[in-house]
Amino acid sequence: MSIEHLTNTCGEWLKGSGPDSDIVMSSRIRLARNLADFPFVRRCTDIDRANIESTVRERLKNSEHLKSLNYINVATLDTLDQQFLVERQLISRELAQGNGARAVAIDEQESLSLMVNEEDHLRIQLMRSGFDIDAAWQMIDQVDDEIEEHITYAFNSKLGYLTACPTNVGTGMRVSVLMHLPALVDTRQIEKVFRALQKINLAVRGLHGEGSQAMGDFYQISNQITLGKSEHELMRQVCDAVPAVISYERKAREFLISQSQHDLFDQVSRAYGTLQTAQKISSEETMHLLSKVRMGVNLGLIGDVEIKTLNKLFICTQPAHLQKMVGSKLDTAHRNRERANYLHAHLKSLKNGDKTDGVN
Repeated sequence: MSIEHLTNTCGEWLKGSGPDSDIVMSSRIRLARNLADFPFVRRCTDIDRANIESTVRERLKNSEHLKSLNYINVATLDTLDQQFLVERQLISRELAQGNGARAVAIDEQESLSLMVNEEDHLRIQLMRSGFDIDAAWQMIDQVDDEIEEHITYAFNSKLGYLTACPTNVGTGMRVSVLMHLPALVDTRQIEKVFRALQKINLAVRGLHGEGSQAMGDFYQISNQITLGKSEHELMRQVCDAVPAVISYERKAREFLISQSQHDLFDQVSRAYGTLQTAQKISSEETMHLLSKVRMGVNLGLIGDVEIKTLNKLFICTQPAHLQKMVGSKLDTAHRNRERANYLHAHLKSLKNGDKTDGVN
């Protein structure tokens, strides 16, 4: 698989077909693993990193189901291609900005990615559309078991899986959901929800995880510590909290409809109109406006655009994706014009009749 091939595809997690996908864009489980015969990455020499990468690559070839994964040498990619994979959620910023030998193996659906030489030797990531953590766990558990048939992990009978960061020791598991919460933002309840989540040891991060800012009203909610907890306890911790957040967001949307349906429709239609007609537009403004339109579609205020189209636009209008599709590096001004052209090509005209009942 080449990077160019990825520009023409859309991952399973962007299709908007999973449970509660109007609010939960994706569910993700990530496992941190290390090879027993090598020091942690931060203590590795360049030779160690190269040996880890070659060991993982060769062992995957011996796996019946994993040998078909598309293996990409991240270390040889230019900065634009690395950023493209970050925007696509297939690698982390840490892997893109790392040093020495590092790679990623990806399946055709872009659900599974195996990052080599990130903070740990191996980061296994499985993403599913919507709120579907149980399905994600079943799939990643099988992948982890199959890898362990060919690679000896660093494991302690008392502590569990040994990881570079102490907070990941044990299961090495991070469970997260990517949620779209525009109504909670509009009604200024989002900080209250965040404080409640933090009290039960759940972290809230931006679109691209740790250290990233919120974009387009998207937030990642995940567990913080794995030590002393089983995989199922960690999943239940997230699974018990997310339905409450979903409920709060739905109630906030109902409140916006009941209190100011005409104003809300005006905001949504103006956002949609701007996306269709702007001659140049920044990434930040695009995310903000797409967020309004996505909520409008889910509330029935707009009827001529599909959620999967909007999900794709959130990703494909980001800087590296635009430049890959154009085929050349662009400065900010040129990106803003190309982004507007791309939006024009993928959004239909808003028809006068696309309103909910009662909006005139």
